[in-house]
Amino acid sequence: MLTRRRDRRLDKRSTGLYSTVVNRSRENDADLALGLIGAAHSVEARLESTLEPLGLSLAKLGLLSHLVQAGEPLPLRALAERLACVRSNITQLVDRLEADKLVARLDDPNDRRSVRATITPEGRARQEAGQKALRGAARDAFAHLPFAQRETLGALLGAMARKQ
Repeated sequence: MLTRRRDRRLDKRSTGLYSTVVNRSRENDADLALGLIGAAHSVEARLESTLEPLGLSLAKLGLLSHLVQAGEPLPLRALAERLACVRSNITQLVDRLEADKLVARLDDPNDRRSVRATITPEGRARQEAGQKALRGAARDAFAHLPFAQRETLGALLGAMARKQ
């Protein structure tokens, strides 16, 4: 707890921030959770709008990025596992990417029941452009935060992810 003398040295902005954090009780944890969700949605919307002119979404870019990282065609089941979603969602996502000529389906030579997805040259180019745009948008989204606050936010989010 800060002393009265220390309280007087804080400017109005810092005092408001401090009292908001100090006075937050367990009953207000729901407000904290909702604030976190709201901030995440705001960042997500910014990133999605950045990718839209490239004909991409975060989901499409994620799938393309997994294919690039793998360096080889992947079974749809493996993509579903890596993206932590059900196979039917991956099938629909691959359908859309295939229609855009960013991904092609290949028969699996080891399993006739399985289909693999491979990235096309256009898909690779679009993935690279998407990653570049995403990095710029993410940098802009956090530019207003001082470096120390960005580091603290990263540490807090990491701690929360490990707790889950």
